[in-house]
Amino acid sequence: MNLNSWIADHTFHHSRFSDLPALVEAKQQQKLRISVCIPTLNEEQTIGKVIVILKAELMERYPLIDELAVIDSGSNDKTLEIAQAFGADTYLADTILPALESQRGKGENLWKAIYQLTGDIIVYIDADIKNIHPRFVYGLVGPLISDSTIKYVKAFYDRPLAVAPGITRPTGGGRVTEILIRPLFSLFYPELTAIIQPLSGEYAARREVLAALPFPIGYGVETSHLIDIYNRWGLAAFGQTDLDQRVHRNQSTPSLGRMAFGILRTFLRRAKNLGIFSFHKELEHVLRQFQSIDNTYRLQEYEILEDERPEMNSLQEYQQRTS
Repeated sequence: MNLNSWIADHTFHHSRFSDLPALVEAKQQQKLRISVCIPTLNEEQTIGKVIVILKAELMERYPLIDELAVIDSGSNDKTLEIAQAFGADTYLADTILPALESQRGKGENLWKAIYQLTGDIIVYIDADIKNIHPRFVYGLVGPLISDSTIKYVKAFYDRPLAVAPGITRPTGGGRVTEILIRPLFSLFYPELTAIIQPLSGEYAARREVLAALPFPIGYGVETSHLIDIYNRWGLAAFGQTDLDQRVHRNQSTPSLGRMAFGILRTFLRRAKNLGIFSFHKELEHVLRQFQSIDNTYRLQEYEILEDERPEMNSLQEYQQRTS
């Protein structure tokens, strides 16, 4: 596939879908139900604003969203209380499919949303967006409503970094993408380099696609989605929407290192299963980083397993729920 042609045909700006009455009418004509999932862990500072804006504009004013839900990993702050107070449906991830062994991670929450929520389209929105706007939803569902061949839509945006309260840096963000993912895709999946921000936490997909994907429970979930969808349906299944700007909190370099380690484990496992290359031993699951304390260097070890949940549609509980 010619990448420039794909970019021209599958890259959108959110303003194309900003006629909300028309978008709602098209959704209703297709008898689609749309669910928004916000995965959380200790997000009391931002979750209220996210819910208030999306509920007011996209449920009460324009009925684009049918379900607005928070799925929480076990916050020890007031995330759930605030979410409930502002009208979101709230769930603890551990209470969904409770017969399964408990796992913790963003990917776990996203996977369990497929079981718990009822939408034909599921939209995932991160809870830490400081400049939340309805475009974060309508910009992602718009391509799915307007083009039945598109199955999965990623967001991209400028990413000013919040370095202190009220202070942002105009450039930066996307560091793991540029240092790790783009080089890996350039080497092994050149067509996927057309995805401008492969690790963006905002995306929307059709239920039947999500239910057919295995889900890493941690950092590797977005990378695995792109590889698995590409191998099954090709680049034509993707769309991407420019949401202009996303302001979020900064993460430290060591935190990004742990993220990169989990993503790399997911990527290498996919590459091995697809026969791209083989290993003579199992991949390590411990990341080692250094920390300086009182002029002494100490080795810190982090176990990052990146376990995966199976395809949701393989679970008997899901088959019974959706039959």
